[in-house]
Amino acid sequence: MIAAHASTPVPPSAAVNRVLSFGLPGPGIPRQMLPRHLLVATLMLTVAAVSETSTQTADRPIVFVHGNGDSAALWHTTLWRFESNGYDRSRLFALDMVAPAAPDDDRVDEPNRSTSTEQRDQLAAAVTRILAETGQTHVILVGSSRGGNTIRNYIKTGAGHATVSLAVLCGTPNHGVFASEEVPGSEYNGRGDFLTRLNAGSEIHPDVEFVTIRSDANDKYAQPVLPVDAAGDDLAGGGYDSPTLAGALNLVIDGLDHREVAFAPRAFDAIYRAVAGRPPTAGITPETDVRLGGIVSGFANGEPTNLPVDGAVVAVYDVHPETGARLGDPIHRATTGLDGRWGPFAGSPAAPYEFVVSAAGYPTTHVYRSPFPRSTDLIRIRLEPLPGGAASQPAIVTMTRPRGYFGHGRDTFTMDGRVPDGVVAGVPTTSAASMPFAIARTVHVVFNEEALAVRTYPLAEQHVVFAEFHY
Repeated sequence: MIAAHASTPVPPSAAVNRVLSFGLPGPGIPRQMLPRHLLVATLMLTVAAVSETSTQTADRPIVFVHGNGDSAALWHTTLWRFESNGYDRSRLFALDMVAPAAPDDDRVDEPNRSTSTEQRDQLAAAVTRILAETGQTHVILVGSSRGGNTIRNYIKTGAGHATVSLAVLCGTPNHGVFASEEVPGSEYNGRGDFLTRLNAGSEIHPDVEFVTIRSDANDKYAQPVLPVDAAGDDLAGGGYDSPTLAGALNLVIDGLDHREVAFAPRAFDAIYRAVAGRPPTAGITPETDVRLGGIVSGFANGEPTNLPVDGAVVAVYDVHPETGARLGDPIHRATTGLDGRWGPFAGSPAAPYEFVVSAAGYPTTHVYRSPFPRSTDLIRIRLEPLPGGAASQPAIVTMTRPRGYFGHGRDTFTMDGRVPDGVVAGVPTTSAASMPFAIARTVHVVFNEEALAVRTYPLAEQHVVFAEFHY
């Protein structure tokens, strides 16, 4: 077993944390003062503990569960890393929850939002299908944020303990984002109905190995105190150790933010060790034959949905890496059907692309993306309504980072050499930032080692531009 299971429940602060010391947070971000006996555990100790006890094999399917408002697309870089380290692509499954956002009250049905029970049942159905498809008896589940709630709920209340051998929970607020008596129906309330039931008795199941991964103090949903409303009141947060579970192997990775604890390379290192019992030997290795495809989805009831958009026209262009200018006609063009799919097409592992999508009820959306070094059918193009008040600008470019946030003092993020407004200092909380520009010009967008050149299009004619970074 990966970790010794506690015979009696203990509070999260008493759970043993084996610390992955991969560097300190950026300037201005406080580091949690862990007790001295927790700091003596080293990376080598953690590797040895996982390597000596893991019983997983490369035949076991891995099912990846995204977080609140997200989609399966967030896992494609993780899947690339598993594939590059020899894991069978046919054993890797990333789920799309139909309505990914949680309702305000988990006890009340709400259009285009999903309760914890609905999420649990979708996961259960997917596991049943995957086991039948692969001929296996058990799966490994890896969850980001709310996805970990779904995994725990499935194991504890959906008989998932009979089909799950390992659960890896990344940034899951297992003891709540906040603690309050005022909103008992919130899935994220440490004192609410859902988490009270989930944490009653043992926090893990003895038939399942549990690993949690959290930040030291850089997760916006795992803070001791949360700013709340316009009245200026603060709310008790779940604390830095909210993601830990008594009896699990609880890993801490310094400096990573809420999303990075699932999707960053250092998080993959920890996930892979838990699954394979050894460290990974490769990063993302490019393929020569790249096939790319995905789904168009949109918004409903003011929230993102993973439901397919029918009748969307998708055009894909090769673009110049320095100017963003199109290099000829579309290399791929398709109109989505009822399944929302628009691919696949043959791509190049080093080429940047512009994806242009037009659909009724949405602005024409231009998405420039980092090169795709490996094949994936998880390219999601989620159409968004035109932002209110935006039409007063000639053009707007939005830089987005789905797998992490922008951190002042930790990251470099600029558009035409300028840092966009609206990215708060301290704990990283922002994954998208916009700036206005003139029409028909090139904008250079940089995030750390990644750089994209995009072109602007007129907002008055219902065009929006995104520069999306993989890493």
